[in-house]
Amino acid sequence: MDFNDTVEEAAFRTEVRAWLEANAEYADASSSGHASLGERIDDESLRAAKAWQKKKADAGWACLRWPKAYGGRDATPIQAVIWSQEESKFATPPDVYMIGHGMCGPTLMAHGTPEQQEKWLPKMLSGEEIWCQLFSEPDAGTDLAGLRMSAVRDGDDWIINGQKIWTTGAQFCDWGIIVTRHDPDLPKHEGLTYFVVDMHAPGIEIRPITQIDGGQGFNEVFYTDVRIPDSYRLDEVGAGWRVAITTLMNERASVGTLGGGSVGIDDLFSLAAELEIDGRPAIEDGAVRENIASFYARAKGVELTGRRTVSALSQGKMPGPEASLMKLIGARMVQEMAAYAMELQGAAGATADVEVTPQGGKWQDRYLGISGFRIAGGTDEVLRNIIAERVLGLPPEVRMDKGMPFKEIPKAPLV
Repeated sequence: MDFNDTVEEAAFRTEVRAWLEANAEYADASSSGHASLGERIDDESLRAAKAWQKKKADAGWACLRWPKAYGGRDATPIQAVIWSQEESKFATPPDVYMIGHGMCGPTLMAHGTPEQQEKWLPKMLSGEEIWCQLFSEPDAGTDLAGLRMSAVRDGDDWIINGQKIWTTGAQFCDWGIIVTRHDPDLPKHEGLTYFVVDMHAPGIEIRPITQIDGGQGFNEVFYTDVRIPDSYRLDEVGAGWRVAITTLMNERASVGTLGGGSVGIDDLFSLAAELEIDGRPAIEDGAVRENIASFYARAKGVELTGRRTVSALSQGKMPGPEASLMKLIGARMVQEMAAYAMELQGAAGATADVEVTPQGGKWQDRYLGISGFRIAGGTDEVLRNIIAERVLGLPPEVRMDKGMPFKEIPKAPLV
């Protein structure tokens, strides 16, 4: 592995940093750079996000990995990583475009018609329109192919009925990509069709879900006799699973930290130096030092695993299973680290009041928010299956429903 930039990469990093320094302010020490969709987004932050995206698009820094034909730069994967690393150092608005640019756009490029691409991609790139992904349902999350959302053909339209859940950012999105079931007589993977849906269409009801940390990044979305023109269908009728796989493969590249950051270990060092135990800095306590050393070793493993991915990209190779490993191990470690940080805070650890909690309540926010990340983009259980089957070569799980018509598959009643 070579963790150093090549001459070309160093030049690109210098170019990126120069543009960012001319157009944004460095994030202060208490900030982690640009915010995420999981954070609270109001009208003001949404306007700021759109303005920032347009500025990047006008300067040629939007959607770096998109082909030039669609407005991108045909950037290499390592160049996209470098941009992400450098942008994270600056105080920028919430990234409300991650799903659109990283998942919806590539899906449209792979399966959309030229007319569809011309209609949607330019405004997606410029930030004028925001997109969401409508896949999971109350009874079909981990097993996406078990979805029940129905699509019935009616002339030149399709009538959609059903519910989606955990849809990130739906309340401020203009368009969405959605997988539906058009034929319950076929096996579950074969009876699916994929559409683009106007999120402002009549019959759509969006209900934000208030999370344990007070944010509303996720939503329930209900569809009642929603009409979608057949011209909004991606690929052939019945090709929904094939298109969904394209989206999910791009999701794997979009979710997670390719750079393998420090996952908060520096903050934990600072906290232990700031707090006291029996009148002395907590960092001087033997048990505290032992725990922090354990977290440091695990964090370094996550960081170096991330650097393996960056090194592979730099050499033009495809990354291996590192992303699944990093998400599985890293997310759980951050949660455990946050729990320990709150334990060190004593009584103050039980409150999220930023006025009284050390380090502005960041550990409380991490502890409450990381649970959602352990579900999004692949649950811990799904990632373990991926690692078991595709890395260790273990036998896949037994599938009793293979080849069975979807309507004949026993289903647990919805509560």
